[in-house]
Amino acid sequence: MTKVITFITLFIVSAVFAQTDYQKGMQEALSLWQNNKSKEAVALFERIASVEEENWLPNYYIAMIHFKDSFRYMNDKSKAKECLEAAQKAQDKMNAIALDNPEVLVMQALIHTGWIVYDPMTNGQKLSGDVMYIYNKAYKIDPKNPRVVFSKADFEKGSATYFGQDTKPMCAEIEKSLELFANFIPETPFHPTWGLERAKESLASCNK
Repeated sequence: MTKVITFITLFIVSAVFAQTDYQKGMQEALSLWQNNKSKEAVALFERIASVEEENWLPNYYIAMIHFKDSFRYMNDKSKAKECLEAAQKAQDKMNAIALDNPEVLVMQALIHTGWIVYDPMTNGQKLSGDVMYIYNKAYKIDPKNPRVVFSKADFEKGSATYFGQDTKPMCAEIEKSLELFANFIPETPFHPTWGLERAKESLASCNK
């Protein structure tokens, strides 16, 4: 009996330490990213992902970092393409384990949008339908997720503006997302929370 108790205790202690290592790693990687050390952050997230094979979050941040970096390099098509391809590589790993997760779906839609910005003439018609399909799927899964509501409406607003259509319905959805952001509670400290400032900026442009 004593051996069994000892084994259970050691198992629990090991689990706690493993969780602590994960938390420390995620905190450090996020801190590196916040301090504009993208390469170092990606390297650490990749190490975490290699251990946390069923956890989509490390690859989510790898994809997000590369996606954001692609916009910094849109004037350098080679670098922008490299970033978007790296983002999709991380996305593919998420898709394999969490394809129906609304946060993962939003990230995929964002990467597609990055490709549209990269080459509007080639990718606009090719990927716009896919982006809306993904956003609609995410919305059906979780219509109260603020990033889903905002990102879907913001993409639709951009399309409506381009074609000279009324943007009021999209602006109403963006305004709705602000309340959702205010009430959103992430599952863990490492789950996505971004989007509020972008939503405010997008809504402000509605009123111009």
